[in-house]
Amino acid sequence: MRVLLDHPNPFLLAHGGFQIQIQQTGAALKQAGLEVDYLRWWDEAQRGDVIHYFGRPPVAYVAAAQRKGIKVVLAQLLTGLGSRPRWLLPFQRAVTRLGRRVLPSMISAIFGWDAFRLVDACVANTAWEGRLMEYIFGAPHKKVHLVPNGVEEVFLNSPVAPRGQWLVCAATITERKRVLPLAQAAARAQTPLWVIGKPYAERDPYFQQFVRFVRENAPLLRYEGAVGDRAVLARVYREARGFVLLSTMETRSLAAEEAGACGCPLLLSDLPWARSVFGEKAWYCPAGPSVKRKAAVLRRFYDAAPGIEPPPKPMTWLEVGRTLAAIYRGLSR
Repeated sequence: MRVLLDHPNPFLLAHGGFQIQIQQTGAALKQAGLEVDYLRWWDEAQRGDVIHYFGRPPVAYVAAAQRKGIKVVLAQLLTGLGSRPRWLLPFQRAVTRLGRRVLPSMISAIFGWDAFRLVDACVANTAWEGRLMEYIFGAPHKKVHLVPNGVEEVFLNSPVAPRGQWLVCAATITERKRVLPLAQAAARAQTPLWVIGKPYAERDPYFQQFVRFVRENAPLLRYEGAVGDRAVLARVYREARGFVLLSTMETRSLAAEEAGACGCPLLLSDLPWARSVFGEKAWYCPAGPSVKRKAAVLRRFYDAAPGIEPPPKPMTWLEVGRTLAAIYRGLSR
């Protein structure tokens, strides 16, 4: 079986956990014994049995693939939708249903709502995301499959090390990840914080503001960019006092799972994805804008971290690859 991976946005324009997820999924599928390639839009001779589309494919794309006998698997991160208050979801569902009925097909096709019903399978990272695919977009229950992210062996098998003083946040330096309010809360709470990551662009005003604040509050705050060596990053997590991610929107944080695989206590924004993945095995902070409230929670977490039980071990990428392979094979029956 030959699987083609496709995604609408070039990696050179944006980086982050989704890029790692796509690359690791491809490697895992190869380990599981499948032929894997990235879809080459210019190559009319390319062949495949399944397209695994990371995103929401256009309806016309799905129809064209299926006419050629190619199965289409949708794997969209419902980041914004999955982070909205629950009371808003019935309204979004009603708007989506109304749009399907009253909008011309040419207009409704732009939103790609029907892709969830027309594809051969939908892959959800969390149970919450799977519910949204069914509830909001009408994906048939039998087509929705829960497949979590995997974690690399370098994190799962990292050697135990003494915990140090630093809370660690690994995230893209962008407003959605709330790294600046986190740094402000850490300064207020007097908790050492090490932020790891890079911006989408060095000239980004938010990034520049973040860097200035860190410099003004050194050595309590620390920022040295990204850590490219995965073994080094695993060691950072092993030696960290705790891992913190207070983003406003998230689907499933790969960084949080990598830190958790290293036995790191977790403090996360109180969003549905986090509760769905970690349950009572993490600490939670309200997702609102109050730095004062964040500082209070951060201080309590810092003090309690040495006694917090780490989350359970996540799946390996090989297990993810085997799970996806089984889904693909089921489509051909």
